[in-house]
Amino acid sequence: MATLHSIVSPITALVGPFNPCHGRRNCRLVLSASPASSVGSVAHPRFDEAILKDFDGKGGRKQRVFFLDVNPLCYEGSTPSLHSFAHWLSLFFSQVSLTDPVIAVLDGEGGNEYRRQLLPSYKAHRRKFTRHFYSPQRCNTLSTVSDVLHKCNVPVVKVQGFEADDVVATLADQVLEMGLRVVIGSPDKDFKQLISENVQIVMPMPEFGRWSFYTLNHYIAQYNCDPSCDLSLRCIMGDDVDGVPGIQHLAPGFGRKTALKLIKKHGSLESLLKAAAVRTVGKPYAQDALMKHGDFLRKNYEVLSLRRDVEVCLENEWLTERNSKHDSAVLSSFIEMLGDSEKCNQRRVSFSC
Repeated sequence: MATLHSIVSPITALVGPFNPCHGRRNCRLVLSASPASSVGSVAHPRFDEAILKDFDGKGGRKQRVFFLDVNPLCYEGSTPSLHSFAHWLSLFFSQVSLTDPVIAVLDGEGGNEYRRQLLPSYKAHRRKFTRHFYSPQRCNTLSTVSDVLHKCNVPVVKVQGFEADDVVATLADQVLEMGLRVVIGSPDKDFKQLISENVQIVMPMPEFGRWSFYTLNHYIAQYNCDPSCDLSLRCIMGDDVDGVPGIQHLAPGFGRKTALKLIKKHGSLESLLKAAAVRTVGKPYAQDALMKHGDFLRKNYEVLSLRRDVEVCLENEWLTERNSKHDSAVLSSFIEMLGDSEKCNQRRVSFSC
């Protein structure tokens, strides 16, 4: 993935009265927002009021802090697409976050190497961005994305050696420690393991052309269990999208119904495996699978669990109201530049023919 050396530079964390890093050793901040021109958007108050009511059933409102998982938004299906990024960012600002603080997070260089060493098939099939796209100025793709976000007064965080998911999980814990609420903008189901009363997800829904909130109540209604079970369930069932095989590939009769029943009873994968080591916990095929493939499941757990130990800290300025005055102008200019890029590509194809 293209580097952002001109944009990302480690700096010492600011220690202020509300800084969650105060007193923590070796806690480093990776990127601060550029005080560039901010970006304006059209508000949709009815949509937002419905979200707030759903997010806080008691009728009160704690400040929300949004995290934007940037990389998956830059794809249309499995194809890299900056048009997709422009589309979803525009809707995110105008219909979801409005002027609430937004922190954008990118995958760091070598971010998935830790998991790839544990499991070589992890995200092995993912297509990456080309280094540049063609425009009147030859632009670095991810630098362009970061520049747009900065102009929208959105800080962009990127930590070398870590995936965005781990950075979000680490920063989300810091936000919660401050008594605030977290909303994670991402299609990535890995974040379901973080869902709680104070953490929810908002997902892009291409089939409906909008973002859709996914809350604790939604999770319980869909899976009939608490989100605390999510990680253990995924370790058993695997994740085909990320190249993580499930136990059904080794024990064909072991399906989701069996996994859910066992995890709900024992609470976690580790508790289940410890119980299976000393007594019978299920039908013979399930018992046999747990006894034989415990190491396989523990490896899945290590791969799929989000890390909370990334050396990154919040800055107070990231938690202030986002100035959205010029959103429309910035995004319109970005889309126009993408159109110029397409024309350049068409000319190059015609010339090569």
